[in-house]
Amino acid sequence: MEDNFKMIAKTFFGFEEILAKELQMLGAQEVEQGVRMVSFKGDKGFMYKANLALRTALKILKPVYFFRAYNEESLYKGIMSMDWSKYLNANQSFVIDVTIHSDHFNHSQFVALKAKDAIVDQFRERYGKRPDIDKDFPDVRINLHIHADQCSVALDTSGASLHQRGYRTATNIAPINEVLAAGMLLLSGWDGQGDFLDPMCGSGTLLAEAAMIACNIPANINRKEFGFEKWNDWDNDLFDMIVDSLMKKTREFHYSIKGYDKAPSAVNKAKDNITNANLDEYVTVEQLNFFETEKETRGPLHMVFNPPYGERLDIDMERFYREIGDTLKQGYPGTNAWFITANLEALKYVGLKPSRKIKLFNGKLEARLVKYEMYEGSKRTKFQREEES
Repeated sequence: MEDNFKMIAKTFFGFEEILAKELQMLGAQEVEQGVRMVSFKGDKGFMYKANLALRTALKILKPVYFFRAYNEESLYKGIMSMDWSKYLNANQSFVIDVTIHSDHFNHSQFVALKAKDAIVDQFRERYGKRPDIDKDFPDVRINLHIHADQCSVALDTSGASLHQRGYRTATNIAPINEVLAAGMLLLSGWDGQGDFLDPMCGSGTLLAEAAMIACNIPANINRKEFGFEKWNDWDNDLFDMIVDSLMKKTREFHYSIKGYDKAPSAVNKAKDNITNANLDEYVTVEQLNFFETEKETRGPLHMVFNPPYGERLDIDMERFYREIGDTLKQGYPGTNAWFITANLEALKYVGLKPSRKIKLFNGKLEARLVKYEMYEGSKRTKFQREEES
């Protein structure tokens, strides 16, 4: 049996706990939360599985070497002391991503250049030829992390960020990142055991992620490629076996997942993306203005959405957020409504008291994921009924 090794799953601020839970559910060993990351152990098959199945991971890194560096000379020597032929050959291309938290180094591009020089010089000395740099589509993506004088070299097992699921070909002005969407849904408690509505669905990202959670479909099943597929030890048969085992764990879904948007262009894009993700049988999208709708389903409704913040769309924020509150109050009894906003000032216009507020970031914007519980009838009569029963 292949040995377990340490890996690091990168994520957004606020998702560390749910990512750790995802890893534990998948069967990871020695799961430990950090800041915007979770470390764990697993074998090569688990590395494939983590990339395919994790909903809230942005990258899976495999640390391969550690050394100390105080200046550019010790950095060059440290990188040069690795045997790079284990991970690369002279006919391949590579790129180096650098993260620095150090007084010794203050320019990530300079560090990347010195590290690149060391790798290229090693190949030239040993083989007389060198691998190329390709920033867009490298065969091997290397991650160099420097904290004080501690340098960690990791291979990026994912390649392109894992939010690039492969189903979204059409986007709107302000599309929500797929990992952010999945994390919001998991934080909201969405598990597929009820009806779901995104009343401002845009290009349909929350709908697609909600359907994949409901049916336990692996998050990245539609991706064309992962970083590890270009590695020397790539095992296609093992990968296919992991895909088969994950697909056997999908489940039936017996409720509705609906999306509304008032813009016809958004509705068309959402439908295209849902089709690309092979989720047509679970999701319906309609051209409707949320402020002119009311709840269609009986029983509890789970609502998650991403309203405009006024960053890229010019709207009357005060009026818009007041209408959100009025529509929820008047038209959506028996609904748990969650939405994310980076316009913290606008929240007071909703006119409802959120039962939860969770700090997140949408890109560089600090945001809040808020929950409003809309009871059947008034809140007072609900508690009266509970006391009488």
